[in-house]
Amino acid sequence: MEALSDVSLWAVLSAPIAWDLVVAPTGPYAGWRLAGSLLLMALAVVVSRHHPTVSLLIVVVPTAFEGNFVFAIPVMSYLVGLRMPRARPAAYTFAAIAAGGTALTAGVLGSGVTTWFFLTTTLLFVGVFPWLVGRYRRQQRALVHAGWEHADLLERQQRAAAERVRMRERTRIAQDMHDSLGHDLALIALQAGGLELATDLDERHRRAAGELRASVTAATEQLAQIIGVLREDGAPAPTRPAAEGVADLVGRARDAGMPVRLSWDGPDTPAPPMVERAVYRVVQEALTNATRHAPGAAVTVVLTRSAEQTVVSVVNEPPPGDLLPGVSSTGSGLLGLRERVRLAGGALSAGPRGGGFEVTARLPHAAGAASVDADEGVRPARPASATRLREARRRVRRSLVVAVTAPVVVAGVLSLAYYPFATFDAVLAPADFDRMRIGQYRTELRGLLPDRQVVERPDPADWPLPPGASCEFYTDGNFPLGQAAYRLCFVEGRLLTKDRMSD
Repeated sequence: MEALSDVSLWAVLSAPIAWDLVVAPTGPYAGWRLAGSLLLMALAVVVSRHHPTVSLLIVVVPTAFEGNFVFAIPVMSYLVGLRMPRARPAAYTFAAIAAGGTALTAGVLGSGVTTWFFLTTTLLFVGVFPWLVGRYRRQQRALVHAGWEHADLLERQQRAAAERVRMRERTRIAQDMHDSLGHDLALIALQAGGLELATDLDERHRRAAGELRASVTAATEQLAQIIGVLREDGAPAPTRPAAEGVADLVGRARDAGMPVRLSWDGPDTPAPPMVERAVYRVVQEALTNATRHAPGAAVTVVLTRSAEQTVVSVVNEPPPGDLLPGVSSTGSGLLGLRERVRLAGGALSAGPRGGGFEVTARLPHAAGAASVDADEGVRPARPASATRLREARRRVRRSLVVAVTAPVVVAGVLSLAYYPFATFDAVLAPADFDRMRIGQYRTELRGLLPDRQVVERPDPADWPLPPGASCEFYTDGNFPLGQAAYRLCFVEGRLLTKDRMSD
């Protein structure tokens, strides 16, 4: 794939050079020039994979002899920015190109300041600007990749945290079941002990009752050991009474000063133990959250029971405006509730309602009647990672703005530095030019002529000098180059011709 990409890039960059040398060959060595140019371009493309700055120099140097190499400069500059992790080698390369170009134009070719200005501006927009764009693309890809890695890490951390909460809730369920089963097993052991001591029973039956009591006692000890393994280190023992129900819980909250009301609809018959404990935990957690986040707000607990299911809903009103806000929470309580309700075969929903908050659980009495995804409600979103990724992209966009504006700003600074030099005391006012008359002596025009001429003169091939005349060139102040706009030619001190070069 890389080979095909390199061949395609070589073909595109070589097309302008080949077209010029094939369609309009110049000189007897056009074939050799074509072959050498194609080989140089191939070398630049191959080297660009591992040494992009070298490939840039390979296409810059031949522009002194084959101008169509200039089309490859922005491409190679872009690849330098895209493929090089550091900016310093590219900065050194562009500085070397600028220094070499200045030495060539000023020292060898003898070109003027205007030519240097043009070449410097061309280097900015054809070389530096594409390099900045390539560097922007590299930074964008790196930041996006880092952002997704960070998002993946956060997602794994959040999933691990959710799993810890679920396991903690399962442990709490096991502890609750231990309280209930331990109580029931103790009653069975007590009854078996009574039978063992009964005098009106047959010896065989009393011995069987004793074996039953011993088995129940052993089972109780094994249950305690299992729950002890599940209990987290340092986890406190359950503090609520084993037989406490929702009504008792609401009563204790009311006694503590919470304005809570309990509404019961349906038969007052107990549901399966898992459902009863899930209902208790939903009400307990909802009342705790209301105390934290809406202190002083009225709370309504609605318990609806039928033969098929139990629905419990806890709604708190908005908190009074004159109270301080409640403490912050990590949300692990609701996460644990979802796991407990899920294990009981039900579904939990929680969210804002009319300025307050509502928690509702639907729990079927038949085991396994309802099924929800284990990750429902706890699947971590990516708010933090997405925010960081957006910030990373915003930083990259800012770097793109720098990439676009930096060459423009530098070119503007060069123009502001060059323009005063090119136009100082060399501006001829249009009105003064119009007042000049053919045949006037130069001495008569001293009050109209500027003190100096422009540095850059037009090509004599475009503006041939009249025979025996000496010509002077002045500008009209055109920005940013301050180019020659007027030509005055004198013969023996008299004005022979005056030309407006911008016409």
